[in-house]
Amino acid sequence: MLAAIATAANAASLADLCTVSNVQSALPANGTYNGIELIPSAVTASPVYNATLSTGGLRRRQMPTTSSSSGTTYSYCNVTVTYTHTGKDDEVVVKYVFPSPDDYQSRFYVGGGGGFSLSSDATGGLEYGAVGAATSAGYDAFDYSYDDVVLYGNGSINWDATYAFGYTALGEMTLIGKPITKAFYGSSNSTNSTKVYTYFEGCSDGGREGMSQVQRWGELYDGAITGAPAFRFAQQQVNHVFPATIEHTMDYYPPPCALAKIVNATIAACDPLDGRTDGVVSRSDLCHLHFDLKSIIGESYYCAAETATSLGFGFSKRAEGSSSSYEPAQNGTVTAQDVAVAQAVYDGLHNSKGERAYVSWQIAAELSDADTVWENSTNSWALSIPSTGGEYVTKYIQLLNIDNLSDLDGVTYDTLVEWMWTGYVRYLDSLQTTLPDLTAFQSSGGKLLHYHGESDPSIPTASSVHYWQAVRSIMYPHLDQEAAQEALQDWYQFYLIPGAAHCGANDLQPGPYPEDNMETMIDWVENGIKPSRLNATVSSGTHEGETQMLCQWPSRPLWHSNSSEGFDCVHDQKSIDTWTYEFPAFKVPIY
Repeated sequence: MLAAIATAANAASLADLCTVSNVQSALPANGTYNGIELIPSAVTASPVYNATLSTGGLRRRQMPTTSSSSGTTYSYCNVTVTYTHTGKDDEVVVKYVFPSPDDYQSRFYVGGGGGFSLSSDATGGLEYGAVGAATSAGYDAFDYSYDDVVLYGNGSINWDATYAFGYTALGEMTLIGKPITKAFYGSSNSTNSTKVYTYFEGCSDGGREGMSQVQRWGELYDGAITGAPAFRFAQQQVNHVFPATIEHTMDYYPPPCALAKIVNATIAACDPLDGRTDGVVSRSDLCHLHFDLKSIIGESYYCAAETATSLGFGFSKRAEGSSSSYEPAQNGTVTAQDVAVAQAVYDGLHNSKGERAYVSWQIAAELSDADTVWENSTNSWALSIPSTGGEYVTKYIQLLNIDNLSDLDGVTYDTLVEWMWTGYVRYLDSLQTTLPDLTAFQSSGGKLLHYHGESDPSIPTASSVHYWQAVRSIMYPHLDQEAAQEALQDWYQFYLIPGAAHCGANDLQPGPYPEDNMETMIDWVENGIKPSRLNATVSSGTHEGETQMLCQWPSRPLWHSNSSEGFDCVHDQKSIDTWTYEFPAFKVPIY
């Protein structure tokens, strides 16, 4: 009884804790971390009461059909901590958001960004009772994206910003933030736990950022959720230029409506192959094995005149900051040339010797990067080079401060391979986030939940499969395939999301999408409840609201019937083989 009274008497309020002096006393002493010097005099702290968040957690950022706000109010402490790197005379500002002590659940949460940006929002952990964080990364990442600062000038790489964006800024933010979190709450921690469970959640480049933390700072994290990671940076970014290079090489620029017809006809043809006709290609591997795109030749298409949207990073018509252009009405039939373009895209990049250089998008994924533009001056369709790839080539490969390639004159498939190789070598230890040895993360008890939309039109789905295969072969070289998969499932689980696009549901395929990954991860880490399937919900279409427990790779779904009786998770080696690639265009292993 006396202990309870003492605990109640010592309970601290948000106002008690949210002071500059409390934060200053929570800072690790300088010298604790080699090369990092904290600046106590720069600390700020201010309480916020009953705030309604405008964006909510990552789940709401990925699921545009849900509310943009959680509808819940939060009280928290806004803190900034500043540090410098020894001898550099730089300044890194980190935002920390500390939940009210009544809400704190001994958790620390890092949210990923997207595109070339780290997240600037530190409130993402509040709904999980977690301290959240965001970092300026030393180049004012709150206001500038990394591609704005990658070059000091033509030919001069900003390596500090490159490594900060690549992996160091988030790692340092977490390294410093965890002990501050413990000391900030001190004896007021209602859970009486000295353990701070630390989680990462992100998709797209946020997924790459998560992989960078698992690979480089694995001992700091208890759980990481990484969606559609853009981690094979050199190949991935140049690959965005590949469809335009096909069209330039063929000297043929298909109407976007013809490409859209090819995609929609493919979806209709391959939809039933998974055992249920529901508008979703749950087995793009079976589509690859059994469907011939040439069967679409001669089918008619029509698209009304409209202002078209450029998809940027391929968010399937959900991208922010996308550009628009006029398209006239399109009325015609699919030609052999239209199909040849689509087939070449789905086949993937090969050099002039026929050696594969990279994976491509799955059949039935949108052909967004192959879209052309209408030229009023010539009344014809013309080349369009996606800036997602063009800017990478100009700034990161050619080292010119230009936002896109102006043309593809003289560019061949061998040129693309050369650009990939240049990026691979130049950024191998910074942006090329594919280290397959995750021993530090695994041995410290970390759990990894990795997922990818099967019809992702931006980051090829097979790129994630290839990384999973690399981790399996490096971590368990002496186990057979089945034993290695079983060992991996204890700490690294990978899921393909049927029909899903890039980090979200697909307008063209009304399939499922996981909405509660963090809850799954918390149960796994804190309660020892290991998942074997991934919970996902259908957000539109005939089966809206249906819950599907997704198959863990390498098993694949096969529906019982057209009803909602469910599906089995089956092992199909021929299908798995369609996801397995080697890259002989490069003479080193591409993990």
